[in-house]
Amino acid sequence: MNRPYIICHMVTSLDGKVTGDFLFTHECAGATEIYYEINRKLRCDGFICGRVTMEGSFTGGYYPDLSEYEPVRHDLDLKMDYMLDDMTGFYAIAFDPKGRLGWKSNKIIDPDAVPGYDGAQIIEVLTEQVDERYLGYLESMEIPYIFAGKDEIDIDFALFKLKNIIGCDTLLLEGGSIINGFFQRADVIDELSLVTAPIVADKGGKPLFMNGTLSNYELVKSEIIKGNIVVNYKRKR
Repeated sequence: MNRPYIICHMVTSLDGKVTGDFLFTHECAGATEIYYEINRKLRCDGFICGRVTMEGSFTGGYYPDLSEYEPVRHDLDLKMDYMLDDMTGFYAIAFDPKGRLGWKSNKIIDPDAVPGYDGAQIIEVLTEQVDERYLGYLESMEIPYIFAGKDEIDIDFALFKLKNIIGCDTLLLEGGSIINGFFQRADVIDELSLVTAPIVADKGGKPLFMNGTLSNYELVKSEIIKGNIVVNYKRKR
């Protein structure tokens, strides 16, 4: 397989939602704790999130003043990726098509110092629609980036690069709903790791896969841990 093995790892409500106020309730706290424990045990090469999830979890809406940065000029037919000399470690991979995330460090700074996130090397996955001044900002921050698509991210091309340029063999896909849907429609999710909390989400919750398509998985493991259902499914090929 010429791409990383992808495990979609999420906390869900009983009605299959992955975002919403239910995540911050007392009833969901146990599921969240189990989710973090599994995250650490899986020992993957990194985790993937979309722009909205990265912003909500790590950047807090910060965005740099791009007028302070020199544009990095690339030929439209040859967008060049930017790598660091030392690319070993655990990666926080942001699928950020137009470059809308503002980082204050080239590694994740988690205020709670959660193992499995804190200290992860940030990598930006971009399209050619990105402002060239944003590339200057990323390079000034020593944040690696790769191009994967002209107008929207080409999932297959992005995963090819993550495997063959960066060396990722296994990655966690950790939402949200929109990027999970992109991966599901691209048929690249090999395994589902779901922790279901004993709670129903409110109307603002979003599903595991936004605009998903028909696909088949088989149950390979299930257990109940402290009142939460923990399951693993693998893709049927």
